[in-house]
Amino acid sequence: MLGPLRKFSTSIYAKILMGIIIIPFVFWGMGSNFIGGSKNVIVVIEKEKYPVQTFINFIQKSSSPDQKIEGNQIEEFLSSFIGEKLIEKEVEHFGIKLSDDSLRKLIKHQRGFKRENKFSRVEYEKFLLKNNMTAVSFEAKFSKLEKRKQFLDFIGGGIYPSKYLVNMAYDKINQKRDIELINLNDVFEKKINLSEDQIKSYFENNKDKYKEIYKSIKLIELSPKNLVGDDEFNDSFYKKIDEIDYMIIEDKNLEDIIQKFNLGNARSFTLNEQGKNINSETINNLSKNLVKSIFNVDNVETTSLIEDKDKYFIAEVIKTAKIQKEIENEAVRKDILLNLGNKTKRKLTSEIISKINKDNFNKSDFDKLSRDENAPIKKITLKNQNDDVILKKELISHIYSFPEKKIIAITDISLSENLLIYIDNIEHVTIKENSDEYQKYLNLSKKKITNELYNTYDNYIKKRYEIDINYQTLDLVKNYFK
Repeated sequence: MLGPLRKFSTSIYAKILMGIIIIPFVFWGMGSNFIGGSKNVIVVIEKEKYPVQTFINFIQKSSSPDQKIEGNQIEEFLSSFIGEKLIEKEVEHFGIKLSDDSLRKLIKHQRGFKRENKFSRVEYEKFLLKNNMTAVSFEAKFSKLEKRKQFLDFIGGGIYPSKYLVNMAYDKINQKRDIELINLNDVFEKKINLSEDQIKSYFENNKDKYKEIYKSIKLIELSPKNLVGDDEFNDSFYKKIDEIDYMIIEDKNLEDIIQKFNLGNARSFTLNEQGKNINSETINNLSKNLVKSIFNVDNVETTSLIEDKDKYFIAEVIKTAKIQKEIENEAVRKDILLNLGNKTKRKLTSEIISKINKDNFNKSDFDKLSRDENAPIKKITLKNQNDDVILKKELISHIYSFPEKKIIAITDISLSENLLIYIDNIEHVTIKENSDEYQKYLNLSKKKITNELYNTYDNYIKKRYEIDINYQTLDLVKNYFK
């Protein structure tokens, strides 16, 4: 049996929860028959009734405790819930099984449960304590997820794309494109004229936006030197780390830990989510991941052990405060100017896109805009979709989604780059079967076909099972989460 593996580690549990939500995307879309019936039943699948409490438990396990759930999200959760149950029925239908021995081997090879490339019993015990769960329940979830994976492999396995489809996948990414480009920022800068009244008005209407959360914390780094008097990360060091972790689980504070291990003084400072102090100065020696981990600590006077790459830290949140910044603040004024400028950019870009969509903007208009606004046309050759020497990948990807002789207006997420593009020429390419990259594009082509196959199976499975949703109960669930 699985007795030797009734101990486990962190992180994989999150994978299981993600699997519950992500995998059932296949096979289900909302929209079934109306059912009256008992208010205690949320859905009936092939005469099997599923209680509303089971669905509520599913929602609570699949979302964070502080997450506000909207009505449309309830329907998405129900879609995932039904998808999960359909997959379970398909797994049973096809007789997909997983022995205890196979399950044990799969668990032992999970990277999250290893220390120094070996399965760690200590990590498992920490996992059970932190997640307040038993190994039996974990193994049941893990087994269910693995069976789903095998089921999806069963449906999509055996697919082998033709050379034609592989070439399509290769050409889509590697075709060369000659484009002409106008930097619309050269046009916009002349049209953005902001008055002081506009700036003040924007601030007064958006004051809450400039309230920022700051956390006052105490932080101390745990190194082999200050913990075990050595320069190497050895067993003694990791044993002390485990001991500290257990102390934190037992609600010991930072001062208790400092005194027991003689760690010296902790570092104290106040910071925001960008790792900056109240004066907008970046605090030294804090990585982005460390700052993010600190801000994930919700409660005041909470002590946490944080691992950041190869470093360990103990952090204790002393105080959390929301501070209002004023219009005189340099960062606030800069943000206001940026937002007002972006509003103008969006308006002007929308006007151009509207003309393009109505076929009222052709190549001659493209050239005329360049002349009238004194905005030069730059000619560029893109070698492939990964050729980001001049343009960002997100912009290139957009360019590659349009045909030859097409004019498009594209921007990045921040609206810092705004471009008008004319796709002058496309040079298509093919790949030989003996190429080193042939397998890569064969796999890409296979993935595309597999996804299309899943969509086909989706339509098939919805016809195969009789599914009735109790919409009266669904409305009650929506009210429950308001």
